[in-house]
Amino acid sequence: MHKYLLSAFLLMGLQVTAQVSMTVQLPPAGVLIKSQLWQVSLLSASDRPTVVQVSLRLLDAQTRQPVMSGLTPEVIIHKGITVIGANRSLVAEYEYLSPGIDRTLNGLLPVGNYIACYSLLVANDKSGSQPGEDCVPFTVEPLSPPLLNYPAHKSVVETTNPQFSWLPPAPLKAFSDLQYEFLLTEVHNGQTPESAIQQNIPVYRATRLKKNFLNYPAFAVQLDTARQYAWTVLARNQDVFSGQAEVWSFRFKGKEQQARDKGVYVRLKRDPDGAVVDCSQSIRVGYDNETADTTALCEVLDPERGNKPVFSRTMPIHRGSNQIEIPLDRNGKWEYGKIYLFSLRNSRGENWQLKFIRHKQ
Repeated sequence: MHKYLLSAFLLMGLQVTAQVSMTVQLPPAGVLIKSQLWQVSLLSASDRPTVVQVSLRLLDAQTRQPVMSGLTPEVIIHKGITVIGANRSLVAEYEYLSPGIDRTLNGLLPVGNYIACYSLLVANDKSGSQPGEDCVPFTVEPLSPPLLNYPAHKSVVETTNPQFSWLPPAPLKAFSDLQYEFLLTEVHNGQTPESAIQQNIPVYRATRLKKNFLNYPAFAVQLDTARQYAWTVLARNQDVFSGQAEVWSFRFKGKEQQARDKGVYVRLKRDPDGAVVDCSQSIRVGYDNETADTTALCEVLDPERGNKPVFSRTMPIHRGSNQIEIPLDRNGKWEYGKIYLFSLRNSRGENWQLKFIRHKQ
């Protein structure tokens, strides 16, 4: 008889565990505060009340290191669906494993990528068959990226060493280690400011900035008058990309300096888009060499003639960033107003290319 009662008790424990299931409803993006982590639904098929708890482990998605853990109080659930997050009186207990986590009740989570792992704990379950962890990746994003402030978009600047300023992303408390990256590049004829930022090698780039302003340094490349420039700012939290400001442009007062294509090299791409770069005296390209190659075949092709080479030469290169310049001589080889294709071929058989059109200076 006692053996029968014991078997019945164990069977009841197994049934209780099997009759309670958990569904995590955490969205992949949009989570901002700790209380949003408890969007968990519990489904009970038991006719009897069941006492449960939900535990949480929050991991950094990049390092897989735990940053916080949490445990709800005991919750009595009945047959049907119970949403944990809907119970405002339910306050979880937390253990903080990272100094960057806000410890207030409704504190903001730092911007970044995380993995939330949930476990369901059923009280008085002696079966040893508690449900396993359910892990969900998600991203904490700022409500607003950085906002550019000065120089204003499409403005005319008088000083050649301007000060750039921008507003921080919001909410600022969501950043435990806010850093900025500043990018400035020249806009060529036929380019938009956005395509210039994506395609051109920066005239000036600054990283790991802590303040939301930058004075253009005197030691940097001198900026030309009457040329158009594009700039933007990227925000990072502990080296994790957290948002980019829109791209603004400006130009300087004064006469354009002649015979100057200085300092601006357009980055080659393996899959070139439809963008075409204007050139006058020379074609200048940037190439990031990830191989051990010391030379590369550089060609200028004529698409109208079946990509027949107009220029072909083996050029010396080195590992890392390379800047290559090919003069556009005046012997009639290059036609004005015609589109050409610059191509660099490395030892991997990869073709890095750029379209350009020659115009009169």
